[in-house]
Amino acid sequence: MEKKVDHLVSWLQQKVKEANVKGLVVGVSGGIDSAVVAHLIKRAMPESSLGVMLPCKSHPGDFDDATRVIESADLTAITVDLTDTHNTLFNTITDVLTEEHMHQPENDQLADANLRARLRMSTLYTIATNHQYLVVGTDNKAEWHTGYFTKYGDGGVDIAPLVHLTKGEVKDMARFLGVPTTVIDKKPSAGLWEGQTDENEMGTTYDMIDRYLKGETIPVKDQAIIDRLHARSHHKRDGIAFPPPFEEA
Repeated sequence: MEKKVDHLVSWLQQKVKEANVKGLVVGVSGGIDSAVVAHLIKRAMPESSLGVMLPCKSHPGDFDDATRVIESADLTAITVDLTDTHNTLFNTITDVLTEEHMHQPENDQLADANLRARLRMSTLYTIATNHQYLVVGTDNKAEWHTGYFTKYGDGGVDIAPLVHLTKGEVKDMARFLGVPTTVIDKKPSAGLWEGQTDENEMGTTYDMIDRYLKGETIPVKDQAIIDRLHARSHHKRDGIAFPPPFEEA
């Protein structure tokens, strides 16, 4: 594990040098993935790394866990509460849609959640620009494969050091790095709405996804779910689609 950590730390340092920037910033949510990244960027850039806590209609326990992560990594951190900003923007948008008889309230829950993720992304990039830092992503291999991230939200980053690590490998790295046990053992959740968990939303477990990605046999039902999630999320991994250039006959 020490070699894996050293490899990622060296890679982060290389990316800072290649981009000719001064350091690294990550949004710290209180989840295990951002906790691992917080520890990694502190090791990579001890004097030029920053954690940003971004509560936005969030569960108070998540902020407490994020604070514990910051302390465990000895990482410089700031808090930007986006709750009022989100409420103002979301209500403005839905009010206009309602006035124009275009509002589809059955889609509000997802639109609300995605807006929160995108506000966090915009905040991180504003801070990163101010400091001349790179925005570091927290998606792991399971999330990347299934598309379990918001396009131009938590998927909007400069670099993604955990993208080749399964959820189980992230947990192992978290233990090695000294991430608080409460964070390691909590149910994975994006905190999108009350009672939301990653696994309930996806319809399968991270253990099943990890096993599938390692080439192991899993139940047909779980394989079908994972394949469906992967297929419908291609656009998130492929970037912007362009038409072929027009050629005169």
